[in-house]
Amino acid sequence: VRLVESGGGSVQAGGSLRLSCEAPGVVYRFDAMAWYRQAPGRERELVAGCRRQSGYEKYGDSVRGRFAISRDNGNTNTMYLEMTNLKPEDTAVYYCNVDPPLPTYWSRGTQVTVSS
Repeated sequence: VRLVESGGGSVQAGGSLRLSCEAPGVVYRFDAMAWYRQAPGRERELVAGCRRQSGYEKYGDSVRGRFAISRDNGNTNTMYLEMTNLKPEDTAVYYCNVDPPLPTYWSRGTQVTVSS
């Protein structure tokens, strides 16, 4: 089972990126999925999560109002993270997983680097 994150890159502060997470059907069927990130020297943290059935969304304090999570309800099994007004402190490797995360679902992630 492998989730594939993409869309990362290097941007200047104030810029935007859109991350994508393609998940196998067995994973995408989970009601709750989330984006996580890990910066160098720091623990992995939840960035944003959502529930497919209810549409409930939650965000970390540092990203609320700047990031938006969404899930495709069609046939692509894809989850997105729209990131705007990026800050240098958003620099990290971003991962997707279910919520709470399962160890076997951690993948390579996608690197986001924000320069000042």
